[in-house]
Amino acid sequence: MAESAAGGKTYYWGLGRRKTSVARVRLCQGTGKIKVNGKEFEDYFKNFSHRSLIQQPMRTVKAHKNFDMLVNVDGGGFSGQAGAVVLGSSRALCLISDEYEKILRENNFLTRDSRMRERKKYGQKGARARFQFSKR
Repeated sequence: MAESAAGGKTYYWGLGRRKTSVARVRLCQGTGKIKVNGKEFEDYFKNFSHRSLIQQPMRTVKAHKNFDMLVNVDGGGFSGQAGAVVLGSSRALCLISDEYEKILRENNFLTRDSRMRERKKYGQKGARARFQFSKR
């Protein structure tokens, strides 16, 4: 979550996590393009709700036309990855301006969703599921 300058461009980095997904988000001055793992945004996230969720932090602070977003995301499914990108982009936006941080915090974009999958217990069928009990 630092600021770096390379090739004359200033980059703002943000790391986001959700379930088992990790997203490294890099923001730089641009026209609002989003690339995820080298693909176009619409090609990677097919679901409309995931796409709109990812764009929410940028639209909330009215910066969606000012910055390009380059994302590397790994692990989990599409829902977890979308949540990780939201947190990563929000953290990167906080490095740009303190005013953004206030707005994003009010809208709960800087809250890390800590819900994880519960582990499977030994000698049982699953995390909560048990083998059927037979009295006789």
